[in-house]
Amino acid sequence: MLTLQSRPTTEQDMTLMRQWLAGDYKALVIVSPTAAASGLTVWQALEDERQAQNDDDDDDNNNERKDIAINALQAPSYLIAVGEATASVLNNTKIEASNYQVLQPHIANNEGMLAMPEIERLQAGDKLLVWRGLGGRRLLVDTLLARGVHIDSIAWYERIMPVEAMTQYEQWLQGFLARQDVQDTSASQPKPIVVISSGTAFEHWESIVRAVAEKALKQETARETPAILPYKLSDFAYVVLGERLANMVAEQQLSYWRVEDLAPETILAAIHAKAC
Repeated sequence: MLTLQSRPTTEQDMTLMRQWLAGDYKALVIVSPTAAASGLTVWQALEDERQAQNDDDDDDNNNERKDIAINALQAPSYLIAVGEATASVLNNTKIEASNYQVLQPHIANNEGMLAMPEIERLQAGDKLLVWRGLGGRRLLVDTLLARGVHIDSIAWYERIMPVEAMTQYEQWLQGFLARQDVQDTSASQPKPIVVISSGTAFEHWESIVRAVAEKALKQETARETPAILPYKLSDFAYVVLGERLANMVAEQQLSYWRVEDLAPETILAAIHAKAC
């Protein structure tokens, strides 16, 4: 339900990066691998720019200067990565590990972030920078703003609906219904399970399910045989990440399991526990 699209880096983004490098922020929170990779690229470019201003080497020493710049990166604040994949992007670069330490919450979500000592000790007047995508969860931001913490963010990318999403859903649903037809219809069939990792993904899913159902109903109205039965949101069960998504599906009275991370074993354990 999601694909990531890069956003142009603005002068405001560059200003925030320079302010962070100057030590204006107590911590930097990085929410995804894509945000980490995008931010790291700009960080390296700014460091290379600084080295160029202080270096009188000629063009023959360009490559040597860039290697020095990469290895000279120093984090001016705590670096906090939400999740192992995000931390790996920062840890697996050519940067010497001694230059900074990437911190992670015990639980890879906003609730876990709020429990970190580095976040807990932030107070009114402190500044926090966030590398993220456009939109996303706001629990961390809203909680810290209420505490008087100043938060700036750079949205390196945005989440959009893939152009092929509806076609893929229709193809999947046709295959699913065909399998149902050859099974014993006398037994109650369990609902297909949908894993939802973000509010944007659920909004896209909701729009596609409803659009395909409306298409089928129009075919029936036109006295045509619909290609697909009009499945509704309630014809599925949901695995949702965290409290905010749980509230979103609960408001629509949908069946769901709430999990705190999306590891396969966590999802399976939640489904099995409720089934029992």
